[in-house]
Amino acid sequence: MVAVIGAQGYSAAIAKKGTSTDITLYNLKKGEITVTLIEPTRYPERLAPLFLAASEAKKAVVVIDELNALLGESLVMLQCCGISSGYFVLRNYLPKEKIEPIIRGTILEKFEFLPDDPNVLREKLLNDAEQQKIPDSEWGSVPVDHSFNVKGVGVVVLGVVVDGVIKKHDEMRLLPGTKTAQIRSIQKHDDDFESAAEGDRVGLALKNVDIEDVERGTVLTTDPKVKTSKTLKGRASLVKYWQTPIKPEMVMHIGHWMQFLNGKVEAAIDNGDWRNPLLTLALEKDIVYREGDKAVLMYLEGGKLRVAGTLDLV
Repeated sequence: MVAVIGAQGYSAAIAKKGTSTDITLYNLKKGEITVTLIEPTRYPERLAPLFLAASEAKKAVVVIDELNALLGESLVMLQCCGISSGYFVLRNYLPKEKIEPIIRGTILEKFEFLPDDPNVLREKLLNDAEQQKIPDSEWGSVPVDHSFNVKGVGVVVLGVVVDGVIKKHDEMRLLPGTKTAQIRSIQKHDDDFESAAEGDRVGLALKNVDIEDVERGTVLTTDPKVKTSKTLKGRASLVKYWQTPIKPEMVMHIGHWMQFLNGKVEAAIDNGDWRNPLLTLALEKDIVYREGDKAVLMYLEGGKLRVAGTLDLV
C-alpha cells in the first residue's frame, strides 16, 4: 500500500482508479506484481482521510507544489505513522534544497527525490513490490475500509492485510464484538487467490456475517494477540511542532489501522515533561489493537496542525 499525498488525482496517471469515497484507491498490476495507491480525497477539509491514507501504507509519494501548512501537516502525519520509505516529487521548479532542511532529523529524510514523471514512478513502485518478502505466519489481520453486499455472493469487505497471512476458509474473529465469519473467497486486484499476505489489498467474500457487522474500522483477525479496549492508558510522544500540553477534558481523536475514534482525556501526568505525558483516555467505542502498537493522536481544534503525536498502546 502506497499513500499518495499532495495532489488530488495524481495516481490516475500511474494506476487504474478503483473504490472512491473519502479515500480513493488506485490499482497497479504487472503480471503477478500488484501495488495499491491510496489518496486522501476529502483532505484537507477533513483530517481522517489523511490519517486513513497513511495508516496502513508501507511507502508514501509526496507531491509538492509549494511549501505551506498543509504540506507540514502531511509530513507530520507520515512521521507519526512511521513511514520511513518513499518518494518526493517536486513541481513548480521547487529545488530539493528547499525540502531537505524540513525533513532533516526525521524518518522522511531517507525518501528519494524523483522527477515528475508517472512512468518513472510506476516502474519504481512495481520494482519495490517485486522485492517485498512474503512473511511466514499462521495468523493474519485485515482492518475493513469498505463493505457492501454483492448479489449472489453476499457480504464483501475490502481492506489490507496489515499483519501475517490469511487463507481461504479461515475462521476470522470480528472485532470489536464476539462474532466470527468465514472467508468464502479472496481476491487481489480482481483475481482469485487461496491466500494473501501482509501488504496485500484484498476483497474478501464472507460467510455467516451481516453487512452491519463489518463497518469501516472492524478488524478481521485470526491473531489471538489482537484485543480491544474502551479505555487507553499509555505514554504519548508529542511532535516538536506541537505547542501546548495535553490537558484533562480535551477531546482527542485516536487513529489506528482503519479506526478514527474520539475520546476524552481523563488524566494527563507529565512529571515536568509535557511532551511525553502518561495519558488516560475514555473512548467513544472499543479500539482494536495489538499490545506494542502505536496510535496517532489528533486534535481537530488544533488549527494549522491537527496531528499532535503518537500514543503507545499497552
